[in-house]
Amino acid sequence: MEKIEPAIVLLVEDDPGDQKLVKVSLKKQRIANELYIVSSGEEALDFLYLRGKYSDGMPHPDLILLDLNMPGIGGKGFLHQIKKDENLKRIPVVILTTSDSDQDIIDSYNLQASGYVKKPVDMEEFKNVMKEIGEYWFMICKLPPKEE
Repeated sequence: MEKIEPAIVLLVEDDPGDQKLVKVSLKKQRIANELYIVSSGEEALDFLYLRGKYSDGMPHPDLILLDLNMPGIGGKGFLHQIKKDENLKRIPVVILTTSDSDQDIIDSYNLQASGYVKKPVDMEEFKNVMKEIGEYWFMICKLPPKEE
């Protein structure tokens, strides 16, 4: 059986309640994922480009969970910026949002999102969705190799 390495997940989410739900849900996974949380697209770019408070170095995420509806550049602006960057475009980005707007779904996939998940309102459903995301991305799916 192949050894499963802990995955580094970057959550880009401005709602503290949703941050906590994702944190608790991922903690219950069998994989010891490392979760980093930022509250805006701008802060996520600082994290990825090692700017500001992240200038001392941060790990390269294996997966980004991204809310669309945030102040500032928002999820779509963030997605657009990283997908045009040669060093970041291979990071899978899963949209995790309250929006089920057809236009948001189309825009996200046009911007090369790897998946689109509507956040369930019910806490147990939310935990189940997070479990399924974890199983898919870290057990079933083959992620790009980590750069040395």
